Amino acid sequence: MRYFAPQIICAMIGFGLLGSAKGLDEGLIATTVDLPSFIREFGLHAGDLSAAEQANRLSNITSMVNLGCLPGAVLAFLLSDSISPLRTMRQLCLLWIVGVVLVISSAGNYGQLIAGRFIVGLGIGQAGIIGPIYLAETSPTAWRGLLVGIYASSEYVGVLIGYFAGYGASLHMSNANNRQWIIPQSSQIMMAGLILIVSLGCVESPRYLCQKQRNAEAMRALSRLRTLPEDSPEIQDEFQSMRRQTSSNSDKKRGRSLLTSWKLLFGDTVNRKRLLFLLSAQLLSQWSGTNAITSMSPFHSISYAPKFFALLGMTGSSEKLFKTAIFGAVKLASALLCAVLFLDRFGRKRCLMLGITLQVLALLYMAIYFTALPTGSNESPSAHRAAIAAIAATYITGVGYAFGWNSIQYLINAEILPTAVRTLGTSLLMCVHYANRFALTKAVPTMMLADALQPKGTFWFFFVVALLGFGWGLVLLPETSGRKLEETSRLIS
Repeated sequence: MRYFAPQIICAMIGFGLLGSAKGLDEGLIATTVDLPSFIREFGLHAGDLSAAEQANRLSNITSMVNLGCLPGAVLAFLLSDSISPLRTMRQLCLLWIVGVVLVISSAGNYGQLIAGRFIVGLGIGQAGIIGPIYLAETSPTAWRGLLVGIYASSEYVGVLIGYFAGYGASLHMSNANNRQWIIPQSSQIMMAGLILIVSLGCVESPRYLCQKQRNAEAMRALSRLRTLPEDSPEIQDEFQSMRRQTSSNSDKKRGRSLLTSWKLLFGDTVNRKRLLFLLSAQLLSQWSGTNAITSMSPFHSISYAPKFFALLGMTGSSEKLFKTAIFGAVKLASALLCAVLFLDRFGRKRCLMLGITLQVLALLYMAIYFTALPTGSNESPSAHRAAIAAIAATYITGVGYAFGWNSIQYLINAEILPTAVRTLGTSLLMCVHYANRFALTKAVPTMMLADALQPKGTFWFFFVVALLGFGWGLVLLPETSGRKLEETSRLIS
């Protein structure tokens, strides 16, 4: 195979853009809840509500998608096994659209708004399972890191679209017209529709078909993905490798397939070891600090990044929001660079170690900065220069995370878990992923308080977690690049 097959290109665009779903919602809701038209329509500052009730209403609106993502991750496993990964992708896009329609047609109905955002979460919560698994199972060995890396990178595409759509509406649309928040929210329908259309050019995962013992269909799908005839040595070799892994675990009785996956995942000692290994990766990646800077806070009307920049001495909401967008653009460029040039050429381990090294050094500087200047004061020239360096360190953490954990956390889930338990294990791991992202939104504002860890203690905590991640990657992470998908799971046994 000398070039990308049309089906691979469709997979790269369609399944790759699934990663934008979560980022798009985060970018949109971060700006939407600060728009005067939205605040007025849903009574976020209503006089008959106490301060606690106002905060609770805002928290419910911003966090409801995260809550919906948890059952969405479980739904992905159930549907993927029963109706196939490709059809599950189309289903989640439809569910996503239904949720957005409920949101934009709520017309001040708080209950409908909450229900719509929960359904949005049910849809996009499935993307973190279906996207990376499908891309890993259909991509050629030499391009697996690239395709899954594109999925991981597209989250930042969504964040940027969401930020600029909301920010543009705040500048150019009347505060008295509800179209100010409805039109930006509608961009999710366009994204979901684009993914649906592109999915028409995709083929079903040959590994899913092989696991279901639909071998003839699996051979045809693999042939189309590799643009090689079915009787070619390359196709025969890859197909036989798939059959060897699935033959011992496949169950001809489909009614027992779900129970079989649970037994294989938790009843097999090696699979439990793999699951715990991947669970530790999720915890270390989510609490390494970078996501905390850009995570959604239910107690603030926009993401935590602008608040952090304000802590460093930046004033003006437009300036803070613009610098937040630049932060997202830096992460997007870094993630794409890693996916296109580094993941497959230099390997997963080297990319992770480079990324964590940048994170550790940047977080160490920020921890020292907030220890020396607890209030972020920058009145003196030296303090001002130190604040500028702290801002630069913030961008470096974004570059480091994009090079390291951003892609690795999705890629190794698909590579380390064998076919028979890949979807179930990834679904459970993404439940942990979404739960930790939700926990970040709740914990970070509290951690920053003067009677808690304060900024200095918070960043020392992030530094320690990042340092632990460095040790984890150096000692425990195997190199999976250049190996067939059926070989990578055997690296942890």
